[in-house]
Amino acid sequence: MSDSENFDPLSPSRKNHGSQEGKFPRGLVIRLIAYLVAGHVFAAFLYLLFAVAGKG
Repeated sequence: MSDSENFDPLSPSRKNHGSQEGKFPRGLVIRLIAYLVAGHVFAAFLYLLFAVAGKG
């Protein structure tokens, strides 16, 4: 019997990932922070835009 016949996709992996387990990839973290900063800057711009337009 080969390993493919005994493969169970729901069982945990037999490979030991060591310190990688539970960590996000670095590129994903950088992109997430960039999107959060850009989103807050855009929201602040919209708030300022409506605040200035509401006074006029």
